[in-house]
Amino acid sequence: MTDPGEDCNVLGGPLQPCGTDPMTGFTRDGSCRTGPADLGSHTVCAVVSAEFLQMQRELGNDLATPRPEYSFPGLRPGDRWCVVAVRWLQALEAGAPAGVVLAATNARALEVVPLDVLRSQAVDVPDDLSSL
Repeated sequence: MTDPGEDCNVLGGPLQPCGTDPMTGFTRDGSCRTGPADLGSHTVCAVVSAEFLQMQRELGNDLATPRPEYSFPGLRPGDRWCVVAVRWLQALEAGAPAGVVLAATNARALEVVPLDVLRSQAVDVPDDLSSL
């Protein structure tokens, strides 16, 4: 369980669900909640791309291959998944970005990735925030 303060998104609002098909999150509750047991900080709600999945495989983090023993179906491009903030940033810097759902990205991701960098890959917030 996390403290209520950890359940904010990077925009300062309540943390929204990231994905339930497949079920994501460190605790597999559909959100990018985190806590002391989450050593990797699975806090960025990413919309994975083929390039991102390939980059993760090359880094030894195969997210595409089904692992039935963990009830993991494997990800396909377009799936939403709570990814490790450092791995997300690493992929972006290598030219294999994944989109970010800011409303579902935990504020703890800001300890690793600046908001402007997350916003540069946002798929859920318009450039002009005054329209929100």
